[in-house]
Amino acid sequence: MIANNIWKLIGDMIEWAFAPYDVLRLGTDNWWSSNIISWILIVVGLISLIYWMGQMYSYKRSGKEDSA
Repeated sequence: MIANNIWKLIGDMIEWAFAPYDVLRLGTDNWWSSNIISWILIVVGLISLIYWMGQMYSYKRSGKEDSA
């Protein structure tokens, strides 16, 4: 009985966490605006990747790479 309540609690928390996606999905007919959160995450990921690769290149160029 208690295990069932835990899974229901987890399901309710997930439904609450993804409620803004339902608003975006139902609020507009435009594909671009309904996927704005996905586009923001893609842009943030690409910027982070470019920064990380730049840092890796600078470590490699300076000879500080980890050599155990």
